[in-house]
Amino acid sequence: MRALQASTSYSVAFAISSVAQLPPPPRHRHVILANLEPTEKSVEIMRKFSEQYARRSGTYFCVDKGVTSVVIKGLAEHKDTLGAPLCPCRHYDDKAAEAQQGFWNCPCVPMRERKECHCMLFLTPDNDFAGQEQLEINYNSSIHASRGLGLAIPWGFLEDSEILFLKSPNRSL
Repeated sequence: MRALQASTSYSVAFAISSVAQLPPPPRHRHVILANLEPTEKSVEIMRKFSEQYARRSGTYFCVDKGVTSVVIKGLAEHKDTLGAPLCPCRHYDDKAAEAQQGFWNCPCVPMRERKECHCMLFLTPDNDFAGQEQLEINYNSSIHASRGLGLAIPWGFLEDSEILFLKSPNRSL
């Protein structure tokens, strides 16, 4: 028992002396924010792709056009920067590697295999948030609806304890 006490005392003394020798934290921190806007051409390509894929897969866009616009804008931005329409609604440690691997490139594997779109871009008719449209998304509405919203869908990054409950237009809560 005495050896354990001596060991504990030694490690506490060591920890205190090592903390005292740390350099002071930096006084100034600089944050650089970049606002990348996708090109009009990429947004148009992703809009056409989305409309064609919705028709072919029998899915519909979200009743909230802002969701559709933000996702299309995010796909277009990734097409410009990564060369592939990587899902904008997920967090990646290495976006370039994920885009090259292809699993999360739109339409992602879960969408192709099970019609499960994490972004809510392609919704099955039985989804409470599915609208009636598979067409008629124009570039201007995509840009204006998504301006200032960023490229990430907020609920895609929430922890379980932070999940927001959204009222469905087709169901009362």
